[in-house]
Amino acid sequence: MNEIALVTGASRAQGLGFAVAREFATRGHHVVLAGRDLARTRALAEQLTAEGLPADAVRLDVTVAADIAAGAEFLHTRFGRLDVLVNNASTMPDFTALSLLDADRAEARAAYDVDVLGTLALVQACLPLLRAAPAARIVNVSSAAAGQLTAGTGGVRAPGHSLAKYALDALTTALAAELRESGIAVTGVDPGSVATHPERGDDADDRSPAEAALDVVEAAGVPISAAGRAPLA
Repeated sequence: MNEIALVTGASRAQGLGFAVAREFATRGHHVVLAGRDLARTRALAEQLTAEGLPADAVRLDVTVAADIAAGAEFLHTRFGRLDVLVNNASTMPDFTALSLLDADRAEARAAYDVDVLGTLALVQACLPLLRAAPAARIVNVSSAAAGQLTAGTGGVRAPGHSLAKYALDALTTALAAELRESGIAVTGVDPGSVATHPERGDDADDRSPAEAALDVVEAAGVPISAAGRAPLA
């Protein structure tokens, strides 16, 4: 059976999550796309299956306990294990704020609920499935935004988002230590500035989702050649 990969935040055609899901499917994984909007997520999964790539879709809002439980149950019933969990779901409600002093606590709390508590809750729910896999991997998608808090240069763009990603980095380190003896590898990856939100005015030098997705897939232990190609399974 193909390795099973669950990718959260995969409901947008131009988003990083869908690009990551495509890379996993192309390289031999059965990918499960997870997103808050099931119709959009399912349409993207069907796009992959129409191309001959193995894919499924589940509704999954990582801040909703019932969604997490249902997603884990789907994986258990359908596959009985999970080889790769990519925690890509994220939110940036305060992307126009330019300083910690401008931080809106409600927006910061919303970012924290998704990036940190949502990630932890999904890991907890999927742990039996990850333990059932021979060599499971967890990849948490972080951001250079977290580094603004320690750079000492002043000014923190999207402060709530940055605080959440900083906490996610700490969570990743702690999970890696706790799960090391179980054989589950945990790592974080910063895909850089990615052109996924044209409505926000992507920069001309932003990476494409397809390019950034290679870093995420490689962080999960899938070899990527210097030319950006790996042997297909």
